Amino acid sequence: MNAFTSTSGIFLLAALCTSVTPAAAQTGDATKGKAVFARCALCHDVKAGPKKMGPSLDGLFGRTSGTMAGFTYSPAMQKAKIKWDAKSLDAFLTKPTGLVPGNRMAFAGLPNAVDRANLIAYLATATK
Repeated sequence: MNAFTSTSGIFLLAALCTSVTPAAAQTGDATKGKAVFARCALCHDVKAGPKKMGPSLDGLFGRTSGTMAGFTYSPAMQKAKIKWDAKSLDAFLTKPTGLVPGNRMAFAGLPNAVDRANLIAYLATATK
């Protein structure tokens, strides 16, 4: 009997298969993500320049948190030094105050992993 046919091997294999988060296990749908972004659009824009309550998300991927010129960030966001990518956005969008305590974003988060994956897919296409 090898490790994969033993009882402990089955539990190990099951644990490995379920350790991937739902958002990481699927690719998002940018079209559906655009609808999710409607919740964000009051404060954010995906185009460069427009000033809203929150910073523009243009050029978001690869940018470091708190560094967009022309926007005054909270000290917490400036100190966080997060490089925005799909993984960091997923964590931030789950609960913004959980990843960056003291940030000023008045948004509780997106608890639904599918909504987050769709939003991130939309942002990846709309913020280049």
